[in-house]
Amino acid sequence: METESLLKVEELALKKYKIFRQSQIRYIARAMLASMFIGFGVIVAFKSGNYFYLEHSPLTYPMAAITFGAAIILIAYGGGDLFTGNTFYYTFAALRKKLKWSDVGRLWGLSYIGNIMGAAAFALLIYLTGLFTDPSVNSFLLSVVEHKMATPTLELFFRAILCNWLVCLAFFIPMSLQGDGAKMFAMMLFVFCFFISGYEHSIANMCTFAIALVLNHPGTISFAGVVHNLIPVTIGNLIGGVMLMGFMYYFANKPYLDAQEAGDLPQDKH
Repeated sequence: METESLLKVEELALKKYKIFRQSQIRYIARAMLASMFIGFGVIVAFKSGNYFYLEHSPLTYPMAAITFGAAIILIAYGGGDLFTGNTFYYTFAALRKKLKWSDVGRLWGLSYIGNIMGAAAFALLIYLTGLFTDPSVNSFLLSVVEHKMATPTLELFFRAILCNWLVCLAFFIPMSLQGDGAKMFAMMLFVFCFFISGYEHSIANMCTFAIALVLNHPGTISFAGVVHNLIPVTIGNLIGGVMLMGFMYYFANKPYLDAQEAGDLPQDKH
């Protein structure tokens, strides 16, 4: 059963909370790292996909989806702190009465702010490199951003719910696997699923939008479009992580976790 992994989720949430208590600046810095790691994934995905996009190839999105998996590996092994994953971790810890809900709200808020700051900083670095100034290089990225900013609000909301369900699973499922190779493969597979399905991830969108805004972009790409996308996507991501991961796994496993904590069950090794 997954109870062993859930205890790891709880432990991870408490470790993040300890960092927050020690230094909010360091906590924000870790959040900045996470979105900058996603920025690397965005760059490699859209650079790879652009070659196929210019040829109108059906492999455009599959190639971008495969290479975007680099982002989750960087976050998992590089120590970043991602708002979307935190919606699951902190919810579960709060339901287990290991965190106060008031602290959960502050942790979410600071990680989101840090993710925004990291996305902006990474976009500035990319702008200074000049790697995306040529229209033949950035056409795929700008096309995707235009589409995201024009998608109806309700559709964005439900795509975001499904997205963070998958993204949280991409961090959760590997906790029960043995060996880094198996863990990385599972992470990249789940990220491929969310990317190729067209779901919406608020932090990935932040990074993509920030990069698009610092480039020479059409009028259809704007700060108003960013707001139109990020508000429903952030709310949807929050619901996906809180309800479909945090509450669902807590409800499904509460009897086993309570009995295990009381010493009535042996530690789950499977």
